[in-house]
Amino acid sequence: MNINATLILQAIVFLILVWFTMRFVWPPITKALDERAQKIADGLAAADKAKAELANANKAVGEQLAQAAGETTKLLGDAEKRAAQIVEEAKKRAEEEGAKIVAAAKAEADQQVTRAREVLREQVAALAVKGAEQILHKEVNASVHADLLARLKTEL
Repeated sequence: MNINATLILQAIVFLILVWFTMRFVWPPITKALDERAQKIADGLAAADKAKAELANANKAVGEQLAQAAGETTKLLGDAEKRAAQIVEEAKKRAEEEGAKIVAAAKAEADQQVTRAREVLREQVAALAVKGAEQILHKEVNASVHADLLARLKTEL
């Protein structure tokens, strides 16, 4: 055979191989490559979507933390105000109770002073009667002279 005939025959076999490859081998390979590219694109889109959702979730968590911190601050402020009110109320009650105790003590002291004066008057009256007995050298009857003794008590 001749170089030309071999060359032509090899060209024909090559063309048949190219046609066979293009017809039966190439379509499944391109289909597999396209499917793989689609899966990769879907995975990247899902990753982007998850990244956006994570950013939104982080933003929502930050907002909730800020809101919780604000509420906590408000609750602490309210608690401090309430504690101050309770302390003020306790001080008022203590002052009122102290005033009542002082008033009761003053009233009791006044009563004791009055009782002491009464006892002292009776003792002075008894001493006056004893003194009058000794001056007169006779017994003064308290029941007979009750009016005189009552007047003496009131004068003292």
